Amino acid sequence: MKKIVSCPFFLSIIILNYFFGPVRALSQDDWDFDNEAKSEKLNPTFNDTRVVNGHSVELLDAKTLDLRISHRFGDIAVPSSGRSLYGLDNSTDIRIGLEYGLTEKFMFGAGRSKGAGPYREFWDGLIKYKILSQSTKIPISVSLTSSVFFTSMLPSTDSTSATAFSYNTENSFQSFAHRFSYFSQLILAHNLNNKLSLQLSTGFLHRNLVTNEDQNTNLVIGAMSKVKVYKKISLVGEYYYVLRKNNINYINPLAVSVEIKTYAHVFQLNFMNSRAIGEGQFIPYTTSNWLEGEFRFGFTISRHF
Repeated sequence: MKKIVSCPFFLSIIILNYFFGPVRALSQDDWDFDNEAKSEKLNPTFNDTRVVNGHSVELLDAKTLDLRISHRFGDIAVPSSGRSLYGLDNSTDIRIGLEYGLTEKFMFGAGRSKGAGPYREFWDGLIKYKILSQSTKIPISVSLTSSVFFTSMLPSTDSTSATAFSYNTENSFQSFAHRFSYFSQLILAHNLNNKLSLQLSTGFLHRNLVTNEDQNTNLVIGAMSKVKVYKKISLVGEYYYVLRKNNINYINPLAVSVEIKTYAHVFQLNFMNSRAIGEGQFIPYTTSNWLEGEFRFGFTISRHF
């Protein structure tokens, strides 16, 4: 009798080869920044369309499809972290998204997250436009991005006795419009000699439904940086300051990452205090404090086609 090898085994091999096969084809020119530095054109300010959680100034190349998978785990350094293998047993949020560069100056995309904080089943759509690209004559790059967020979770049947962190009021959804939130921002960035990149952003977040203690609209200021440390390995960081007029004990999101760029991939190994993915949740609902060990590991894989 012939031995039959299971189909899932072959399927796994095909998927791994599909995603990681191009890495074997890297040439020295693909991997080394030094060859790129010989040209007059500066390298991209950032390697990815995201810094860590939030958007960078960069867009996808024209006619490029980006498959993105992001994952966030549990707290690393709280007293009980050892029992969850320092958060690796826990999954706070997961996002799978597809984004497409229609032209060199315009991209759009959509994704779906597990959700963290008040909302689950969290869907998002985005558009992004490049206004200026840094060159020898133009000192900065400028982009605009706008996102809409929607939750398809079932409404809560208990809209009473809400507290700042129970979110009962926020997921009662008395109106269909209550399921939506919006975020738009202007992004400015500068690349210093292909070694250090700096970025500032100003954005507005609007949520159609919040608790009585919270406010619907927030001004958000972001500061980001990237430092190239070895060939195509970089350290990146981001911080968002949220202007609030409430007494809820929210924390501003802070994240750092090790970023590795290959031929068709960008890998990010992230550490952040936010549990959620997407500006509609990680900006307004972060409650974890780095100084108390409430930060987590996460990763993002970006695959270009």
